[in-house]
Amino acid sequence: MKEHEATKEAAFLMTECKAERFGFHALGSRKIVGGFDGGELTSDAGGLLLREVEQRTGMLEGFAGCFRDHRKAEAVEHPVADLVAQRVYGLCLGYEDLNDHDELRLDPLMAVLVGKRDPAGEGRRRRRDRGKALAGKSTLNRLELTPAGMGDRYKKIAVDAEAVDRWMVDVFLDAHAEAPDEIWLDLDATDDPIHGAQEGRFFHGYYGHYCYLPLYVFCGQFLLGARLRSSDRDGAAGALEELQRIVGQIRSRWPEVRIGIRGDSGFCRDPIMDWCEGHGVDYVLGLARNTRLVAQIEPELEQARQAYEQSGEAARLYTEFPYRTRTSWSRERRVIAKAEHLAKGRNPRFVVTSLPVDALQPGPVYEDLYCARGDMENRIKEQQLALFADRTSAATMRANQLRLYFSSVAYMLMHALRRLGLAGTELARAQCDTIRLKVLKIGARVHVTVRRVWIHMAT
Repeated sequence: MKEHEATKEAAFLMTECKAERFGFHALGSRKIVGGFDGGELTSDAGGLLLREVEQRTGMLEGFAGCFRDHRKAEAVEHPVADLVAQRVYGLCLGYEDLNDHDELRLDPLMAVLVGKRDPAGEGRRRRRDRGKALAGKSTLNRLELTPAGMGDRYKKIAVDAEAVDRWMVDVFLDAHAEAPDEIWLDLDATDDPIHGAQEGRFFHGYYGHYCYLPLYVFCGQFLLGARLRSSDRDGAAGALEELQRIVGQIRSRWPEVRIGIRGDSGFCRDPIMDWCEGHGVDYVLGLARNTRLVAQIEPELEQARQAYEQSGEAARLYTEFPYRTRTSWSRERRVIAKAEHLAKGRNPRFVVTSLPVDALQPGPVYEDLYCARGDMENRIKEQQLALFADRTSAATMRANQLRLYFSSVAYMLMHALRRLGLAGTELARAQCDTIRLKVLKIGARVHVTVRRVWIHMAT
């Protein structure tokens, strides 16, 4: 009987109020009534912090300057700077697909972030496909798909990849009031699985699937380079060219800074080490073990085994020796070895370095320098997973490289928020997805008046 009365009450409310009110089961003596009359709501009010970062750094404006717009100016409703900002803010806020922007284009808060002076989109609603504050998925899609030759009728916004590469390094340089004494550049490659017939599709035996093999260059938490590559190549392919470009740009601004590079054994290649040695760049690189290397540290491995058997805990010793491969290296180099014994058995590890013997002892070289590069893997996971660098489903490598750039800029903006806005807080070292959930995803009502944009957040 009570259910029947509740149904009648709901039907009455819907009929009487023309579906503007909805009745639900009561809470004790209180009726529960819902309606779609809350005004313009957003779930991304914390995104205002991202806009503050942009206002202080000009990061998105600088990135947009790397595009060339060949459209007719009088026919343009959404400038390149707006399209770029909309795409990057969307990634930061968790909207990974272009389809999401068909709804986001109506969000007045997103319009505020992008900088639209008319966030509510009024004044142009008479035209069928216009009058929305922001661009839809089709316009953003054309931004990504412009070919290199500019021969397409509808896709006329081209990105200058070399300009983007230079700009990414400039962001790092501009973030420092004065040059540091020493910096270390970390290189790493990762797999980016692909599931279609994209250009550059190859099977990678190590990862066991079809993928791209993007190359990243970080300095601490700063991203300096992101290069999309097909996976039919050595993991270090193109790394030397990236180093030459980045190191040259850094030294043109900071001629006295000491520069070192770190990478796993995939980057232990003679051309890279030879170039570093000839240009005053230090290196600490992983070295894949082989029987010759293991034979060099048999006494230390035996000592580690005995120590493990006595204590029952992991034991490790460090040593070093000069070493040269039989054919692939052009000279003898300093190799540092970790002779370690664990519960699963012995675990020998090796690195090769240009650091002189009197500069740093073997243990600190391995533990303090080489192992520190592991933090870079967390940064790559942030970009790949939290900021959707793995959404490389476009048909061409050029378009997918641009998607990688968008994700890279989203990471750079989030890192700037972490560095400038969250310093000294419990989120100062939080990952991007944590910052998104705890800081950016805040519900609010947006009220636009002639003089103000009110963002009413929960009390």
